[in-house]
Amino acid sequence: MEAKEKILNSAEELFIQYGIRSVTMDDVARAASMSKKTLYQYFDNKDSLVSEVAKNHFEKEASEFEEIDKEATDAIHEILLVSQCLRKHVFRMNPSLLYDMQKYHGAAWDKYLEFKHSIIRGHIEKNIERGKVEGLFRDGLDAKVLSILRVEGVQLVFNTRIFPREEFDFPTVQLQILDHFIHGLLTEKGRKKYEEYMQLISTNITR
Repeated sequence: MEAKEKILNSAEELFIQYGIRSVTMDDVARAASMSKKTLYQYFDNKDSLVSEVAKNHFEKEASEFEEIDKEATDAIHEILLVSQCLRKHVFRMNPSLLYDMQKYHGAAWDKYLEFKHSIIRGHIEKNIERGKVEGLFRDGLDAKVLSILRVEGVQLVFNTRIFPREEFDFPTVQLQILDHFIHGLLTEKGRKKYEEYMQLISTNITR
């Protein structure tokens, strides 16, 4: 399965960088250093390739979330680790990728929706409840409502009609939305803890 894995990794990188629609099977074959004939031995068409890439990508992200659950010392630390994960995956993603997936590749889009609703929202809900127990997040927060708000806020930035790329920097907008979201959760105890974490991050960056 080494060749198939190489195809999936090459296709994923191309889709992330250029979006899905603009990438051809010829492009994938070249990136994977193989003939298009070999490529078609593993995937009948582009749609089946996109679907498998999506499945593979979301499984890897789900594993990363599981590792974050184990590593995080508290709810704020967990959010910051998730934001690092977002920077690695979402912030470098071509804004057209989700639009292309939704319009042209229904099976892959269904996998995205399942991942968004079950994995990401579920993780955020658990994080908010954890933060309330730890006294870092406010008691009156509705974890379900806020998990939806957070997920849709991330997806909103991909809408180029709302955030045109010639006017807005994609990673900067995502970080602004994240910072706004976190501050809406915090108690005074949580705010102090958050400032401590941000100071540590700033110190490590400037070293």
